[in-house]
Amino acid sequence: MIRLESILDITAQFTYTVMESVLSKRLKEIDDLKNRLEELRKSKGIRQEQLADALRVSRQTIGSLENGRYNPSIVLAFKIARYFNLPIEDIFIYEEENQS
Repeated sequence: MIRLESILDITAQFTYTVMESVLSKRLKEIDDLKNRLEELRKSKGIRQEQLADALRVSRQTIGSLENGRYNPSIVLAFKIARYFNLPIEDIFIYEEENQS
């Protein structure tokens, strides 16, 4: 008999895999991905160093993300979203240019 926890684990893994696939394709297409990371971090009173420690990245990575010099990996984007308890789309913004 399959336990409820097993079904939930399978569902969560499937959802993560699908989202990772979709978002990784979209992130590869993005030249200038905008984000609200600095705004969110400051609203929580968190220093770059604290956020970096929590996410297990360097402070320089946080600075580069905030300044738009670096687009996160899909895994890092998920970690940031989970840290702030927000959907990825509420942190990382992609506005398509009108293509004529």
